[in-house]
Amino acid sequence: MTFSSTDQIRWQTMRPQNRLKLGLFGFNCSSGRTPTTVGDRWMLSWPDTLRLAEMADAAGIDFLLPIGRWKGYGGETDFQGTTFETLTWAASLLAKTRNVVVFGTVHTPLFHPVIAAKQMVTADHVGQGRFALNIVCGWNEDEFEMFGVSQREHGDRYEHGQEWIDVLKRLWVEPERFDFDGKYFKLKAAVGKPGPFNATRPMIMNAGASTVGTAFALKNCDAFFTGVRVTSFDDATGLMVPAIDDARRHVDGVHREAGLLGREIGVFTRAEVICRPTQAEAIEYYHHTVEERADLGAIDKQLELNGIASQVSPEDYVRRRQMYLRGFPLIGTPDTVADHFAVLASAGFDGIGLSFVNYLTEFPYFRDEVLARLERTGLRRAA
Repeated sequence: MTFSSTDQIRWQTMRPQNRLKLGLFGFNCSSGRTPTTVGDRWMLSWPDTLRLAEMADAAGIDFLLPIGRWKGYGGETDFQGTTFETLTWAASLLAKTRNVVVFGTVHTPLFHPVIAAKQMVTADHVGQGRFALNIVCGWNEDEFEMFGVSQREHGDRYEHGQEWIDVLKRLWVEPERFDFDGKYFKLKAAVGKPGPFNATRPMIMNAGASTVGTAFALKNCDAFFTGVRVTSFDDATGLMVPAIDDARRHVDGVHREAGLLGREIGVFTRAEVICRPTQAEAIEYYHHTVEERADLGAIDKQLELNGIASQVSPEDYVRRRQMYLRGFPLIGTPDTVADHFAVLASAGFDGIGLSFVNYLTEFPYFRDEVLARLERTGLRRAA
């Protein structure tokens, strides 16, 4: 079996009529991506998850992207402490939807590639080719300790990840048994049947931020997930001001480096949306959720795990904490939020993973007001 000619540009097959792909990000975790203590935050239940996925599918949302999380960040809410495992989550949602692409997020040190390949092909057949893989080569040390797995040195993580993805792709494409003699994997008579649905490899995404991580993504993946740097805060609103020119240069650089490898790659980013009928309402809710009712204990735990607390001055730590609190917010009226999307698209981003304080209660307004505006601009078409 060989893969189709679209192998390198799978991200474009997600509702190809949409120039800017939009997805829901992180709703397999309690509190989603907002470390807040407000009572109306995303609490996570299967009925709500399924209802949201079906609603997003009907609205024309392009993808659903989960976070691979095994342990919460503590704090008052134990931020992201209640989670659904992503491969079974994806397979279940693929069975209940028709068009949306559903990712599974996999930590390569925790999943053997032979088992993972079979799990993902199963999900891909359930969704008739709509499964996608978000591959993670390393993460939080305290999560890995739950499994008795030691975090490798940074470069070794991607060396291991390269063997892992090489095994995975061979299992997906080779009909006969094969041996694999690598540094990390030594397999005898490995085989994986069936192959992916319709002989088309699932889309693969990675968010490696380092030089080594970016090189890994460019070599192996269809989509590269990256953040937007923030340069300052607006004194009047307290909202972050994104460095769009820097983002544009970064995206152009990713495409240029991919081109040197003879590949095409989509560049995706993330944003937290608070959309209300007036700008004042949106900003007020934003400050209430992420400042007045912030889960500071959870934020401090994230900073600790990233080694930031021990590396920066007290003044810089306060600034870093603000960054974690505020994320990358798109705050305002439907017109304002739609304009933000247009700016990100003009910077070259192909897709955006969106989060909300409460996905289920906030998405309908976003669907009715913001998606309609993006359709009028030509960035998207009606479902």
